[in-house]
Order: sequence, then structure tokens, then C-alpha cells
Amino acid sequence: MALVTGAARGIGAATVATLAAAGWRVMVVDLAAGDPDLPYALGTRAELEKVAADAGPEVAIAEADVRDVDALARAVAATEERWGHLDAALAVAGVIAGGVPAWEVPPGREQAVIDIDLNGVINLARVAIPALLRHPEPRHGRFLAVASAAATRGLPMLAAYCAAKAGVAGFIRALGAELRDSGVTANAVSPGSTATPTLDESARLYGLPSAAAFAAQQPLGRLLEPREVAAVLAFLAGDGASAMTGAVIPVDGGLAL
Repeated sequence: MALVTGAARGIGAATVATLAAAGWRVMVVDLAAGDPDLPYALGTRAELEKVAADAGPEVAIAEADVRDVDALARAVAATEERWGHLDAALAVAGVIAGGVPAWEVPPGREQAVIDIDLNGVINLARVAIPALLRHPEPRHGRFLAVASAAATRGLPMLAAYCAAKAGVAGFIRALGAELRDSGVTANAVSPGSTATPTLDESARLYGLPSAAAFAAQQPLGRLLEPREVAAVLAFLAGDGASAMTGAVIPVDGGLAL
């Protein structure tokens, strides 16, 4: 049983599809609404419902803002009530904003990036890890998050995004150390330029004709597909990743080289 935030589209939607195809039961979580502090459209309820319908009958929907700990707690509780327990929590929700120097970004916009991209991961850990630890020993719980190649690269006009994603990487490393021999592990993926609505917004912020322009910066010479990142998240959620914790895995087409 897994819970995935940011599930309405992009990497989150691909992760739901990948997990469901592998036999997981999945609670798909998304705000499913716009945000007045962000200048582009976020995932919708209709998109979330389609993700759930396409993934099959063992998928349920919970609307929740990752900035709202109580809403996330209700989503975790709904997962446990429906399927008995939680095996994996995946913090995929993320947004981007900027396009001007850091000191010129409207405070509300900057705060939205930090609150969703970093605090959203921390909030999910706050309510999901106790659920993972409720399993009797031996446990095999997984807490996963999405960082970014931006965690280790200074991207102009995206300072808040870089800061938030670097925070995710640091949080996961610390979480892995804290969980130690509990049977619950914490890992993250660090994607490069991936063909998602977030990358479309990045292109707009940089005044590029399309997101395809980002392909040239990756040694693979192409954009990544969300399913490629989802495949690594699904691996980390499974038994094959039992020896990994506190790791931030590049899934970036070589961008970090």
C-alpha cells in the first residue's frame, strides 16, 4: 500500500501508474486546484480522477494540500482504513517559480515554492513515518521524495527552488540516519529536465520557445520521460532497495556530470 502526493500529473501521475502496474494499492493525493501565488495552472480534479481511473480499481483519491499537515494525516488515515496499513509514502508534489533575481520574487510566490517543495516533504514524513513504524517488526517501510538536479546546481532566477530541493536532499539524508535500523528507509531521486508541466513553466520563466530547449544540457541529449523517473521510485519502494537509505539517486540524463 502506497501513498503518492502530487499525483495529478507529471512524475506523480507516472509513479501511480508504475506502482499500480506492479500490483501496489495506491492512495493518490493532490491539491487538485490552482494556487493564487503561482502564475501557472496546477493539476486539476479531473486530471487526478483520470490518473486513478487509468491505474485501475485498487486506487483511491484523497484531495490534500501538502502544506496542510492535518489534510495529509487524513489521507494517511484513509489509506490505513481502506487497506489496513501503509508500506510506502512518496512525496512527489512540487512547483516552480522565479524568473527574476531572488530579491525580486514576490514573497508569497517564494514562500509557496519553499512550503510545497520542502515543507510538503517534511509534512508528509511527519504523518507517514509513524504509520510506517506502526508495522510490527520486521518492517519494510519506505519513505521517498523527489529532489532535483537543482539541489546541487546554482540555477539563476530559480533560487527558492534550488534552496527547497537542496533542503529535500539534506532532509532525506538526515531521515535515513534517524530511522537507522527501524526497518523503514528514506531515499530520494534527483531528476534532471523531465517532460512535465513544471518544465514547461521553467521554459516560460527563461523565455525559451519550449521545454525541448533544455534537452541540450543533458548528456543523453533529450528530455527524460516521467515514467523513467517513476521507474526508479518504484524500485526504491520495493524489496530490491533494502540496502539503501539516506541516498539521493540522480535520474538526470547525466546532467550532474
